Amino acid sequence: MSSRPLALEDLAALLPPKARLIGIDLGTKTIGLALSDVERRIGTPLVTLERKKFTADAQALIGQIEKFEAFALIVGLPLNMDGSEGPRVQATRAFLRNFSRLSGTPFALWDERLSTAAVNRSLIEQDVSRARRAAVVDRMAAAYILQGALDRLASIGAR
Repeated sequence: MSSRPLALEDLAALLPPKARLIGIDLGTKTIGLALSDVERRIGTPLVTLERKKFTADAQALIGQIEKFEAFALIVGLPLNMDGSEGPRVQATRAFLRNFSRLSGTPFALWDERLSTAAVNRSLIEQDVSRARRAAVVDRMAAAYILQGALDRLASIGAR
């Protein structure tokens, strides 16, 4: 895999029919994952991986890619609110550069601004406890990121 992300439109051109995508919310302590259905209509929260060292994190991610036969990754890009790139974007890009040396899985980036805030707001509205929110927010944020990309793929005719 190239260590360079694909534009969503370029990824769309590569997608085979019935291929799953994995959405990723790459945090400093956890990695939230979400999985699409094979028709790429719905992103569902999958699992939250505890961050350890890079190699362990990468192997855990590769394990999920293989387990669910995912074709590509949609990775949340944690831009600052003004659209600029800060340390979290640099960390995400570094993770992907290193990951691309271990896996040939193509990936696209998706602007994740407000994804965690939106998920937290939704969970609070549903009266979910703080402890339960902490346990699920990362994989739900990954689903929010993935769903945004799935909706965009649908709008450009990539099914």
